[in-house]
Amino acid sequence: MAAKIVPVIMAGGKGTRLWPLSRASAPKQFIQFIGDSTLFQNTLKRVADRELYEAPIVLTNEEFRFLVAEQARELDLKLAAILLEPVARNTAAAVAAAAVLVSELFGEDAIMHVLGSDYEIDASKTYYDCVRLARDTALQGKLVTFGIKPTEPATGYGYIESGKALPSGAHAVKRFVEKPALEKAEEMVASGHFYWNSGMFMFSAAQLLAEMKEFAPDVEKAAAKAVSKSTRDLDFTRLDADTFSKSPDISIDYALMEKTANAAVVPSPFTWSDLGSWDAVWKVGKRDESGNVSTGATTLVNTKNSLVMSHSLHVAVQGLEDVAVIASEDAVYVGPLKDSQEVGKLVKLLASEKKTAKLTETHPTSYRPWGGYTSVLNGDRFQVKRIFVLPGKKLSLQKHHHRSEHWVVVKGTAEVTVGENVQMLRENESVYIPLGEVHRLSNPGKILLELIEVQTGSYLGEDDIIRLVDEFGRS
Repeated sequence: MAAKIVPVIMAGGKGTRLWPLSRASAPKQFIQFIGDSTLFQNTLKRVADRELYEAPIVLTNEEFRFLVAEQARELDLKLAAILLEPVARNTAAAVAAAAVLVSELFGEDAIMHVLGSDYEIDASKTYYDCVRLARDTALQGKLVTFGIKPTEPATGYGYIESGKALPSGAHAVKRFVEKPALEKAEEMVASGHFYWNSGMFMFSAAQLLAEMKEFAPDVEKAAAKAVSKSTRDLDFTRLDADTFSKSPDISIDYALMEKTANAAVVPSPFTWSDLGSWDAVWKVGKRDESGNVSTGATTLVNTKNSLVMSHSLHVAVQGLEDVAVIASEDAVYVGPLKDSQEVGKLVKLLASEKKTAKLTETHPTSYRPWGGYTSVLNGDRFQVKRIFVLPGKKLSLQKHHHRSEHWVVVKGTAEVTVGENVQMLRENESVYIPLGEVHRLSNPGKILLELIEVQTGSYLGEDDIIRLVDEFGRS
């Protein structure tokens, strides 16, 4: 029986190129764009075959840890580990740390499949044929990358030039080429020897670490020490901050893949997109007879070849062509699809202004280990939130110095502690939490608990929470 593969999923990125749906605190891998699953969940589904894969290891950060755990739980998919990076040090240190952990959990000869969590991939037979070919090549001591067959002379991707054929059927890597100018990209695509660099890799943990020691010793040393001094926290493994932060901030491509003589590429003709722009989302979406892709509450009239998405408002578009119209709960983006690569510049402008900076950082819906909340309305000395609590979960025992709260249950059953009093609230029942009073909310039921919270007071920031008891280690 062929060796199983250990998936290593990178899920810590904070991109904002798909603003306004994607924010620094709610990046694209955790958002539903098209379909019922997030990109991260689709990645988990691709590695769910236990005849081919071991349980995955996910690399993320402190801010996203509960999003990772919850979205895996929704799929009922067990993770081997959730590895938390204390600081961002690019992909070389992250992959090296994962390789050390893979060696400990599965043995140093285990084959790792490193993959991003924010790609759109057609997981067809062709895809899994490429995965198996990459495994066979990695078992021969190669560091394997997946080269996507180009469909156009894209200038937003790096390229890989393939060299001689290897016994496994893969090819040696001749060279890597950074994001080229259009004329150069056209030449490379026409030659038939170049592939898009997908950012996916396959290699044994031992081979990866051995070559890291040779070509990037500072990265390997910092990663190994960070794992050896790591700590457990609930379902998470926290890398040691002091040692991990000593790693150079460098990608695995620069640190290793462009230097090793053992790099190989598997030509990969499956459908792949990094969804780096709204134009890319439109290309992979299901288009109607007018070439439009639309999701959510939308109405389109005399509109062609456009992307219209709404996560809240009803959006009506009339008489336009080749545009992106994207509505989140608190912002709307409108622009030509062909210019959607430029959204990053717009986000920088918004981030530079005090009045709009928050629109690039936080999303109206925030997730917590117990569920989360959505901001509904903000005013002078008051705000309204929708709070949702997962079955069996409870918030911390807490109090506030500057605000009082009113809770109204709209779905499910709530167990509410106010001071010494504990009571059950059902739908359409409410409770008042005076300023300074110790209180707690929990969901003892089997369905999601939802309630409307009205806060009033002189200061309504999330940092006005004094946690007295917390099952998630935050008190």
